[in-house]
Amino acid sequence: MIVYQMVVAGVGGQGSVMISHVIANAAIKEGFNVRVGEKFGAAMRGGAVSSHIRMFKGEDVAPVIPPGEADSVMALEPLEGARAASKFLKRGGVLLMNIVPIYPVDVSSGRAKYPDVDEIVRRASSFADVYALDAVELARKAGSIKTVNSVMLGSLSGLMILPISRENLLSSLLEGVPRGTEEVNRKAFELGERAMKGKK
Repeated sequence: MIVYQMVVAGVGGQGSVMISHVIANAAIKEGFNVRVGEKFGAAMRGGAVSSHIRMFKGEDVAPVIPPGEADSVMALEPLEGARAASKFLKRGGVLLMNIVPIYPVDVSSGRAKYPDVDEIVRRASSFADVYALDAVELARKAGSIKTVNSVMLGSLSGLMILPISRENLLSSLLEGVPRGTEEVNRKAFELGERAMKGKK
């Protein structure tokens, strides 16, 4: 029996794979079976990265979520999040989006144009319940730009849409980050949580 399914989408270097494993470990603590499937668009920093997390009871399931069945998408990068949501998110599912883009090489070199972020949010709102925030600014406030993924995890916790307790999410995060960075990641989690508390 499938309990909850989500996609974490971003680009290489944002820590999306790490935060996916944090969520998976928290789900295991909660008593669920979990499968995680990872997809790398390019084996380099800046390439598209997505992870599928499937929480279930009973018989094993495939690691990849079928199109249109994800309960939520957590987007560390807006365009990659919108792409993942348009394919995998169920109608009316939750899209939690960091609004700060990371421009691909084509955009940086002037060969392509990055869509307006407000337009990305507007289009996604036609099929998803969108919650947008500036996770980079909150990571800065926490003390390290590298904690964007922890801000997003806290935001996810604040929405209270996962079948996982705050305690298990936070303890799994603190176990998963590099030693010595626990406090800055805790602060990032709490800032993200506060930003989304009561929004859902």
